[in-house]
Amino acid sequence: MAATIRAYRDSVHSQWSPVSGPLAAEQLGDPRAPKVVFLHGFTQTANSWKPIAEQIVARGYHAVVIDLPGHGGASGVRADLRRTADMVAAISKVATYVGYSLGGRATLHVALMYPHLVTTAVLIGANPGIDDDNERARRRDADGGLELRLAELGVDGFVREWVAQPLFGGLAVTDAELADRGRNTVEGLASSLRMAGTGAQSSLWPRLRELNMPVLAMAGENDSKFAAIAAQIAEVVAQGRFVLVPGAAHAAHMQQPQFVVEAILGLLPVV
Repeated sequence: MAATIRAYRDSVHSQWSPVSGPLAAEQLGDPRAPKVVFLHGFTQTANSWKPIAEQIVARGYHAVVIDLPGHGGASGVRADLRRTADMVAAISKVATYVGYSLGGRATLHVALMYPHLVTTAVLIGANPGIDDDNERARRRDADGGLELRLAELGVDGFVREWVAQPLFGGLAVTDAELADRGRNTVEGLASSLRMAGTGAQSSLWPRLRELNMPVLAMAGENDSKFAAIAAQIAEVVAQGRFVLVPGAAHAAHMQQPQFVVEAILGLLPVV
């Protein structure tokens, strides 16, 4: 399945075109079709979502992929998640929003700050935040340690160490994918940790009941921490739904891309 997605990606890669706005973004597909916006995780870029976005476009939809602050073409942008939501909303307008990890937390901020723009939210491995002040402080300290490690190893070394964590369950990352993440900068990734890390954000758990749009919370079956979080999100949100991705860990969309494609398509309006 992953090979099928990559083959399609290669055939349409050159058709992506830039989208103007405060963050680097690209689009593919008919702008008149229902829009799906993709927000990536920490150390990734907008390109990380293209294999899946292209499958969505092949089914008749319009896709937008965005580099979040501190990443890719937005490496020079410094922003917390509230300001990130402002910039993403300015680019994307009305759409289905799909976010992974850091991108999932950004998606939640967009959904709470601009609910009229979010027709559906898809969250993969996303954490609404840490309620306990002491635990959040410990997470800030841990992110500070990551920032030091990033400065020590440089982007390439840090990314290789990052994806080798047990959290990712032996995720196979290609040389091309590593090279794409290598476009990031030490300063940009450090700013993302410092300003948009889980320890830096306020907890959104008390506000989840405000969400009035369908919310699909997904996690890999081998990612027990985030599977429990996703189940809790789905339970709290009025139109929440929980889906466990088989054979996947934290980066479920990279280990089981076709499963995630079909889950997203099941939420979109018929075209």
